[in-house]
Amino acid sequence: MVISMENEERKIPVLYLVVPCYNEEEVVEKSAQVMGDKLRRLMQEGKIKSGSKIMFVNDGSKDNTLRLLHEIAAGDTMYSVVSLAGNYGHQSAILAGMMTAKEHADAVVTIDADLQQDIEALDKFLACYMAGCEVVYGVRNDRHSDGTFKKSSATLYYKLMHLLGSKVIANHADYRLMSRKALEALSEYQETNLFLRGLIPTMGFASDVVYFDVKKREAGHSKYTLAKMMTLAMDGITSMSVTPLRLIAVLGFGVCIFSVVMCIISLLDWIWGNNVPGYTTSLIVSLIMGGITLLSLGIIGEYIGKIYMETKKRPRYIIDTIVWKKSEEQSKND
Repeated sequence: MVISMENEERKIPVLYLVVPCYNEEEVVEKSAQVMGDKLRRLMQEGKIKSGSKIMFVNDGSKDNTLRLLHEIAAGDTMYSVVSLAGNYGHQSAILAGMMTAKEHADAVVTIDADLQQDIEALDKFLACYMAGCEVVYGVRNDRHSDGTFKKSSATLYYKLMHLLGSKVIANHADYRLMSRKALEALSEYQETNLFLRGLIPTMGFASDVVYFDVKKREAGHSKYTLAKMMTLAMDGITSMSVTPLRLIAVLGFGVCIFSVVMCIISLLDWIWGNNVPGYTTSLIVSLIMGGITLLSLGIIGEYIGKIYMETKKRPRYIIDTIVWKKSEEQSKND
């Protein structure tokens, strides 16, 4: 554990849980109950202050999620709702919640609505925070709940990210605590192409890791389709590393050397009178060169597309409505 060197002792924090939601009508009421019960226990144990809340972020849900969230918030001031104008994606929804919550909270924990991430790990998160950590990462103990394809592809992806120089933490999936100090620093980052799992570790704050077991979904099904996972993976690679571009340069140099060698061999064959038809060789070389060229153009195009989106300076999310009410105790203190 990395401990803060500050002399001031940490005060018990106001904690906000930020919960991104997209079409979670089947599980959101159960999630609200479980998370609410946990926060009340933490308050009773003196680990967090009264006024701590659960902030649901509706990411343009098309089902009854938003209606249910409004009903939950209307019945208890512990719950608040941030509703985005459209579907901006998981990373943008998390950012919207964190940036809204930092105005009220000392620490923010982001957690998914499906209850697969162990809510009981909050005690360890808070212990690390009180010890001086500005960021605490929740890391799953294993991937036994995943299928063979997802497990092997995730392992390969994390190895690739580390090979490319990214500081992404293996098996960490946006279950983390951030202090207000860390959130203020994060707000200075203005990039449109968000990959928080790789971005936050580069900030350099005192941090620690909390391990937890993944549970089965309470209801519904995962909204993270294969296409979304592939998009996130590509965003992670292109947002956090320029190594693929450098590899293209190295590959191009290697192909040039290969071409020179082939030219010399062909010239010697012509001088020595070896009239070999060479159809197969020509075909293979053409296919290899064509494949490398198209792959290289695709990688370069991906980076150019990212640059294009960054230059537009479009907002990463637009908030439609916010439901946030003071608790009775807060109202009395005011």
